[in-house]
Amino acid sequence: MKQAVHFGAGNIGRGFIGALFSKSGYHVTFVDIAENIINQLNEVGTYQVKLATEQHESETISNVSGLNNLKQEDEVIEAIGQAVYMTTAIGPNILPRIAPLMAKGIEKRIENSEEPLYVIACENQISATDILKKHILEQLSEDVKAKMEGKVFFFNSAVDRIVPAQSSESLDVLVEPYFEWVVESKEDIPSVEGMTIVEDLAPFIERKLFTVNTGHAVIAYLGYLQGKSTIDETLADPAIAEQVRATLKETGAYLVKQYGLNKEEHDAYIEKNIERFKNAYLNDGVTRVGRAPKRKLGPDDRLVRPTTEAQKAGISYSNLAKAIAAALLFDNQEDPEAVEIQNMMKENGPAYVLKEVSGLDENSEITQEVIRQYEELKK
Repeated sequence: MKQAVHFGAGNIGRGFIGALFSKSGYHVTFVDIAENIINQLNEVGTYQVKLATEQHESETISNVSGLNNLKQEDEVIEAIGQAVYMTTAIGPNILPRIAPLMAKGIEKRIENSEEPLYVIACENQISATDILKKHILEQLSEDVKAKMEGKVFFFNSAVDRIVPAQSSESLDVLVEPYFEWVVESKEDIPSVEGMTIVEDLAPFIERKLFTVNTGHAVIAYLGYLQGKSTIDETLADPAIAEQVRATLKETGAYLVKQYGLNKEEHDAYIEKNIERFKNAYLNDGVTRVGRAPKRKLGPDDRLVRPTTEAQKAGISYSNLAKAIAAALLFDNQEDPEAVEIQNMMKENGPAYVLKEVSGLDENSEITQEVIRQYEELKK
């Protein structure tokens, strides 16, 4: 049976990428440090992916096992040696940490096999696989890197599926019915059910990040400020729903101008995603969606990047600035990044945070607009 090694046995890994590999005839080896999940994968060998619909449909995912990368490094290296695909869904910040182990697996593999290995980082990050590749190559000698040519291939991708927070006690995963997995490649690569191959990923990943991820974040931060608990409850507020739509009109104007998208089709894409967010069966919490605000406020992430690009293109960004301001007010005490940002705000103010976290000049027009919106939201 074909083999796939997937780093990250969390809900996205099991409920999305790993499930697609299993349905495509692969045995999936999940690699993670979550001992409870790894043990269950090995003991049970199957789990259910449940759809967040009125009918509560589910499907059984089989041919799965797990390895603990902290305790079973040699076994992980061996699994990489047998795999067709090596993928991740662990969060962009974790990629540097798992790169050394991946590098060991690749080095041993190319010594013993001529079969190609396809590496894809399935993260909410532009060029995530390029980032992972850089960290892997830093661990390898020039001789090994030369031997990788024609044997190890790296492909960027865009992934989209809403998977809410849920019990860590069970392998079963609740997911929304909709998903999209787009991979950039000009090569013929082994087929995986649900994978779409494109030659140029940029329009797809920016369309997704600056519509789905931006929209999701705006709902979460505005909902948090209004005392809402879930995403669907937040969107039931007409004023917030209209604010989300106005924000996505700004990101949409940039996307249409940058990539020549059809405006009517993109407007329909915005509305389709707003409807996805309204799915009450997901019961998705605003604190889950808004978590890790420091990362979400990064210069290349879902809030700041479309704002700076809109400004460069001469497009309005006042609603995006409001979204950034709302993120600065996300003071969830259970979120370490939120606590860090709030401490920075208290010590140095919003302009300093926008400079240090978002890479924005303290005197820039964007910074001034965000601060104006921040003061309005605080009232």
